[in-house]
Amino acid sequence: MENLQLAQRIRAFRKLKGFTQQQLAEQSGVSLAVLGAIERGNRRAEDQILIKIVDVLGISMSELKSSE
Repeated sequence: MENLQLAQRIRAFRKLKGFTQQQLAEQSGVSLAVLGAIERGNRRAEDQILIKIVDVLGISMSELKSSE
């Protein structure tokens, strides 16, 4: 999946679940700077970071990576 598409999906799920970037960063243990760069599509999210993010958001990796 392209970085920008994944970035948009992370942002959309974060907002849908009612998290600010700061809240998601704190609860997932990912720095705010890294999360911001991922959401802007400026940084590729490694799998271990994605696992932390989907865990906090309460979604599966397949939901995050789904193109639908």
